[in-house]
Amino acid sequence: MNTTVEKPPFLGFGLGLRTPHYNDLLDPDNEDAAAIDWFEVISENYLVPGGKPLQVLDQIAGRWPVVMHGVSLSIASTAPLDYDYLDALKRLAARIEPKWVSDHLCWTGVHGVNLHDLLPIPYTEEALEHIAARVIEVQDYLGHRIALENVSTYVTFAHSEMSEWEFLSELARRADCWVLLDVNNVYVSSFNHGWDAKTFIDGVPHDRVVQFHVAGHSDMDTHIIDTHDHPVIDEVWELYDYALRRCGPVSTLIERDDHIPPLAELRSELDTARRIAAPVLQAAE
Repeated sequence: MNTTVEKPPFLGFGLGLRTPHYNDLLDPDNEDAAAIDWFEVISENYLVPGGKPLQVLDQIAGRWPVVMHGVSLSIASTAPLDYDYLDALKRLAARIEPKWVSDHLCWTGVHGVNLHDLLPIPYTEEALEHIAARVIEVQDYLGHRIALENVSTYVTFAHSEMSEWEFLSELARRADCWVLLDVNNVYVSSFNHGWDAKTFIDGVPHDRVVQFHVAGHSDMDTHIIDTHDHPVIDEVWELYDYALRRCGPVSTLIERDDHIPPLAELRSELDTARRIAAPVLQAAE
């Protein structure tokens, strides 16, 4: 791919597109909807030839910038790439013209079985070479540079040869891809594994970060589970502030996938993100 392509534009502060909010978002007089800058759509929810969800997405994409976020690319798998899936992604991208396409740095299944989970990988040179080649193949096929997200993890591999942030940084360099930095996932994994969250943020390539995810989680006392079903906690907001100061203005998304509250409540979290980001945005002007 052309390595001279500029970094995507700063989109502002967005939300994931979720079914309970459809009516509010389609209401032209809804003030909460008007306060949202952009939307992230779960790609798999719209890989269909028709139906109401796709009709709603067409309307959303006609009014707001959108990005596509997948959960089934399984980029780290040893199974062959699923070209039927890539074809569907490519058609959806042509339809809604996303600002970028993203997925997760993980594997999600094997032998044709999708386990519907974001599974961890060993951070080895062998894995790095394998995944980089697959990312390049996907990007060439889609005609889009993709962004890969760091996932929350609960186990580590004894034979890993480098840290997660070192692996992600080298992958972005070799494959010439973007990074979706999930701040909550950094917090969750740092708690679960006992390393410093700021070291992770210091270690990623800041010029490759095109998007932040900020979300809530479930604290189980001995470990944290990335559930996206609670409000963002103060410690994650503090880490978000640190990430902004290290990376500069980056398009920010509040993730909520369960116990989805009214749109007004999520708008309030977006307003919090805006307040935290204001000094960084002003310094960049």
